[in-house]
Amino acid sequence: MTGPELKQLRNDLSDALGRKLTTTDMARLCGLPDKGGADTIRRWEVSGPTPSATKVLRVLAMASESYPILEKFDIFDRHDIREEDRPAKRAAFREQMRDEALRRLG
Repeated sequence: MTGPELKQLRNDLSDALGRKLTTTDMARLCGLPDKGGADTIRRWEVSGPTPSATKVLRVLAMASESYPILEKFDIFDRHDIREEDRPAKRAAFREQMRDEALRRLG
């Protein structure tokens, strides 16, 4: 993930969560410490996040319709889920991701 991609992710998550996310909010979602976490996000928005942070950010991105559901989380295309039920199950999953992100933000 590049710096501009992280910045776009913050904007997309803001839209998905219905509130403007600050760098402090993104730091909290990534599990960064309160002290200096926002500065780390600002640096990452220029140079790109670390590989381990990118993994966390890709999971957070699933709260937005702009990003795919990662393969290891995509249980919706299995043979035991009816095809007509899949869109609703995906939507419920994204809603659950948004709820979790909002819970983390307090």
